Amino acid sequence: MAVQARCNSSSGSNPVCYEEGSGTLAVIIIPSLLALSTLIVVSQIIRSFITKRSSAQIITGSSLNVNEGDPVPLDTGFRTMQPAQDALGPWEIPAQCTLEGVELLQMGRYGPICMGQLKQDNVSTAVVIKTLKDGSNQPEATEFMDFVLLHVAVSKHENIVKMLYCQTRRMPMYLVLEASIPGNLLNFLWSLREDRCGASDNFQTFSERSVYLVAKQVAAGLDYLHSYHRIIHGDVAARNMLISSELSVKVSGLDLAFKSRQSRTVDKEQEAKVPVKWKAPERMMRLPLTDRSDVWSFGILLYEMITLGSPPYPDLDPSEVLPNTLAHYRMKRPENCGAPLYDLIKYCCMWNFKDRPVYSAIVRLLDSYNYLADTKPLRSEQQMDICEYRKKAGLPP
Repeated sequence: MAVQARCNSSSGSNPVCYEEGSGTLAVIIIPSLLALSTLIVVSQIIRSFITKRSSAQIITGSSLNVNEGDPVPLDTGFRTMQPAQDALGPWEIPAQCTLEGVELLQMGRYGPICMGQLKQDNVSTAVVIKTLKDGSNQPEATEFMDFVLLHVAVSKHENIVKMLYCQTRRMPMYLVLEASIPGNLLNFLWSLREDRCGASDNFQTFSERSVYLVAKQVAAGLDYLHSYHRIIHGDVAARNMLISSELSVKVSGLDLAFKSRQSRTVDKEQEAKVPVKWKAPERMMRLPLTDRSDVWSFGILLYEMITLGSPPYPDLDPSEVLPNTLAHYRMKRPENCGAPLYDLIKYCCMWNFKDRPVYSAIVRLLDSYNYLADTKPLRSEQQMDICEYRKKAGLPP
């Protein structure tokens, strides 16, 4: 516009003047803007990469010495964490321990989640390490310590993931949990489809009766959480259970339970992470979460186990689940599922939450029906396509 003004103020209004002036300006400005925008985009990408990488590298590496980190600052902001640090004192990781072979698994709510080996007195134990990301502020650090305190409170039960140690007096802060091998129950169920679990006869002969055994342990763990601590898990699913040798099972994935216990509600961000196919009708309609909402999800877990990890409601898209549930739709009885187990699935998934059993009753029912369960190994000829599974289950890609 400035070029045009000068041309207009000169004699005549020669259109050549407009063309030449604006063209020269464009030659100068447009490449400059493109270069500047490119520089900004590249710098943002680099910054994002460095931020993510620095968070992960806090914990990932060949080993982690518990005495290497800087002490947590006790300025006016962080001093409020002193009571929690004192309470966690007996759980602080001893100086003679080392964390070796640490590998990043994924980024969690608070920071990197890693696998590794805890070495103590020449004995190595497989562990999962949940870490507070670098650069966290005081409220985030306080929340992380409260999360650690939750594990202190509940990990004494044999069917709850076991806390071993924590580090809260030095940076980085982290929580050390005992790992289970083979680990995630959903992945274990999928591996049975591939018939490559020859490491244990228990795995080779995973049957309907095995489903009863595993389900009883999960129900016992969830009953303990609610009966003794008034904790609602909120995300009961095979992906949040850990299985080890001899089919020993532990409830894990307590992130949503922690948030709901803190605020007595589940925020939209956390609620959105729970796939709709595992949700009770009242949750889909955004009514208050109860322990019987978890019981509905437990019924879905039974379906997962007897089908070796198939997604629930296989004939429905996630968006179709609520309207079909409102119309009292029920999943068909799966192959290899006996009548008593199918009756229990339906009992757990009663429309009215008051009609569903409590966990102590579920444990008794599983005990009562156990002798009726088939001992024939469960098999599935269909291999699991992970991408297709995530789509059908309503999980993010």
